[in-house]
Amino acid sequence: MAKQITRIVLTGGPAAGKTTLISRILKEFKSDDGWKVITIPETATELISGFGIGPFPNCMSMEDFQYYVVGDQLHKEQLALKAARAVPEEKVLIVYDRAIFDDKAYVSDEFFTKLLAHFGKTETEIMSHYDAVLHLVTCAKGAEYAYNYGNAARYESIEDARKADDNTLRAWSAHHALYVIDNSVDFEDKINRAVAQIYRILGQSAPEPGKRKYLVNMPDRGELSRKYGAVPIEMMQTYLLSSDPEIERRIRQQSTLGDQMFFYTTKRVGEDGTRWVTERPISEKDYVTYLMEADLSLRSVRKLKYRFEYNGHRMELDVYPFASDKAIFFAYGSDPAELPPEIEVLRDVTGDPYYKNRAFADRQSL
Repeated sequence: MAKQITRIVLTGGPAAGKTTLISRILKEFKSDDGWKVITIPETATELISGFGIGPFPNCMSMEDFQYYVVGDQLHKEQLALKAARAVPEEKVLIVYDRAIFDDKAYVSDEFFTKLLAHFGKTETEIMSHYDAVLHLVTCAKGAEYAYNYGNAARYESIEDARKADDNTLRAWSAHHALYVIDNSVDFEDKINRAVAQIYRILGQSAPEPGKRKYLVNMPDRGELSRKYGAVPIEMMQTYLLSSDPEIERRIRQQSTLGDQMFFYTTKRVGEDGTRWVTERPISEKDYVTYLMEADLSLRSVRKLKYRFEYNGHRMELDVYPFASDKAIFFAYGSDPAELPPEIEVLRDVTGDPYYKNRAFADRQSL
């Protein structure tokens, strides 16, 4: 089987959801399914935060800064491609948090052509580096209420964010596989549509949106593994203190087949019931630091999550150490799916707050 390497750029204006989408990609395309995901962080941000250089007064102009950005980006893209060819997995997804054409949004077309020529490149050649581009529209267009949520230090005004979004879309407009993901419904739907588009880019069918949640008798997990290839993922979720009662903060550690990942999540529910959930991958060091902010009135929620497919639908079984005879089962899809014969449903608990992880952190029981 020839190795399948797919390179996807995530772009868009400020506060578009790219970081949350990267977290979702890491959870969707897992090593136990034969995937390797290589993520390339935003180059300009790394240079500004790591090296202290940027288009600042008494530092350098925007044009001079772009030489650093493009040079570093080209180097990272070469390394990513070499790594993709070297890893044992046959399916590799390279995800760029912005890429070279994002720089075109901040300089003139003439300068951008000159900039690429400095590195011996043309726009056509650079464009061929990427198999697809997902433009996530800034929430300053259609979800203005959430624009500053998750980043109190955001310095762009809503008007500037909209302009940056327009310029970025224009910069990538010549790409043959450009997909725009807007804010037409809500944030969760936006991320789901982006993930579905990635599945289509990969030539696979996307999981159906929506899910049902059931309280079930504990099934034979060994049978689920033998018949359906269910693989357990170890998870521990810890809730953090929050100075804002409208915002829930939590961290999660998960491990599967020896690979560990860590995530930081914030959730806000507006007065109208609108949910805005953002998530980002974090390092183990950051995870340990966040543990110092744990809400000691709640206990960490540990569980084993088994994921598999049945009749074309995604299924998940959550097993908790405080419940030996019962578990939580999820069936994904817009319509209620037929469940495996091994699953004995006690009742449908979809939307019931009594069966949410936050409630389990409080009472440690099903």
